[in-house]
Amino acid sequence: SIELNWQSCSYVQLYPPQLFSCIEEQHTHSHDHKKTSLNYVIQPHPCDRAIPNAMLRGMHSLPKLSVSERSRTSLNGTALPPITTVYHFDQLIDHNDAGLGTFRQRYWMNWEFYEPGGPIILMTPGECNADGYEAYTTNETISGLIAQQQNGAAIIIEHRFFGYSNPYKNLTSQSLSLLTIQQAIDDLVYFATTADLPMPGGDAVKPGQAPWILIGGSYSGALTSWTMVNKPGIFWAGYASSGVVEAITDYYDYFTPIREYMPRNCSSDVEAVISYLDDMYAVSDTAGIQTLKEAFGLGDIVHVEDFAAALQSNLFDWQSLQPDVGPGAMFFEFCDALEVKDGISAGPQGWGLDNAIYSWVCGDEDAETCLGTYNTSQSYWTNVTVNNANRSWFWMVCNQVGWYQVGPPECEPAIVSRILQPIYDQRQCVNMFPEAFACPPQPTTAETNVMYAGWDVDIPRLFFANGLRDPWREATVSAYGLGKANTTSRPIYEGDGFHCTDLVIQNGIVDATVAAVQEAGLMYMKEWLAEWKPSA
Repeated sequence: SIELNWQSCSYVQLYPPQLFSCIEEQHTHSHDHKKTSLNYVIQPHPCDRAIPNAMLRGMHSLPKLSVSERSRTSLNGTALPPITTVYHFDQLIDHNDAGLGTFRQRYWMNWEFYEPGGPIILMTPGECNADGYEAYTTNETISGLIAQQQNGAAIIIEHRFFGYSNPYKNLTSQSLSLLTIQQAIDDLVYFATTADLPMPGGDAVKPGQAPWILIGGSYSGALTSWTMVNKPGIFWAGYASSGVVEAITDYYDYFTPIREYMPRNCSSDVEAVISYLDDMYAVSDTAGIQTLKEAFGLGDIVHVEDFAAALQSNLFDWQSLQPDVGPGAMFFEFCDALEVKDGISAGPQGWGLDNAIYSWVCGDEDAETCLGTYNTSQSYWTNVTVNNANRSWFWMVCNQVGWYQVGPPECEPAIVSRILQPIYDQRQCVNMFPEAFACPPQPTTAETNVMYAGWDVDIPRLFFANGLRDPWREATVSAYGLGKANTTSRPIYEGDGFHCTDLVIQNGIVDATVAAVQEAGLMYMKEWLAEWKPSA
């Protein structure tokens, strides 16, 4: 069986530490869901404490799978290096100025199914340290299964400025000026067109000599679409899972699929809490707000917007759900902690610590130190060492893509406080990058969408796979009301999955709608590869 390890690149929640080890436990929840066996591992955020910036707790994330230690051989019986072997590529620091030199970009490769003439499948996990994603070169994932079925080789490459693939030795604003969508696209193209791969014959499989397939999920799914739009002709085909192709500044719709698909009585409970907070905020009832803070163990938080952001934390748990996990995951601990009887709020006494909402993930730190966003001297804002995915990703958020996860307009139900608006996150851009931003910046989302087509993408041989329960759905080509046509040259397939569900083959075994998406993707890859011909 496959051991699933659903670790987000930067994920944390307001739960006590013992809840992070839920291997083979049984949980029964009162909110209309079944008793479920949990045979997966959720790893806590790699930092020692919570992330003050709430939106980074809802970062894009790909599911991780444990890597089998079995020995592997090529089709001719030759023993292969372990798939955890790290290779390095001399990548250009700046594609607009080759004179600046190169940096060492890490990648991993598996050619156990490769035959000459087969495709080269390239994938980046995106805004993460790529360690631990080696399983995406195996047939436990859609990328590795394409490699097996089409006798190809699979590669995982680390994104610039994440993990240990860094053009410079720090993550200052000056260094990060070279962290852009275009530089990331150019990295993929330069690798495909110049890399001599470590497998036999790996110096003769450039585009034109062999078909290349670009695969990604979430941000890297969007990067797949953006690359094929911006640099057509390099990658013969693409597969974008949960590809967030549309950059959106005010991304309140992150919470729309959560509200739509979470148990109805749970969404009503959350709405009651949020309405209670927003109503008190509207009349400046500071005493009432303080009482509510204390009910959640967050009485030390000074600013009401930081408290509102803390209440988002458990909603981000939805993003780590997958069909094989079932509805018994930690998300529902949050639901069960809120007591609203017959539509009538129990008030702050009915919420909070007595009902298993915990804030002591902060350990010995008080809530303000842990979750407040106004003390800009904290190392969270000032640490510029490499391998800091939060910092690198927030640079991209502040500059080009937005996706601020905030409260909805007045006309829509709210499971997140309307106190939270884009300015809350934009202010934190100044906190983290004061050298770059003298005032809260507006991300250039309109320019991003014009440059890389966004929802208007219409490139041939690009397969889109989306989950209806994905909180990132409304930034994909499956956004509600978009009505984008499903065509044979640019197919769009949707299942009942969550975020990047279709990338893991196990998920198709337990969910027929996910299996249908996976089977369609495999079918199109086979058809498109049959059409490829080497260039003269």
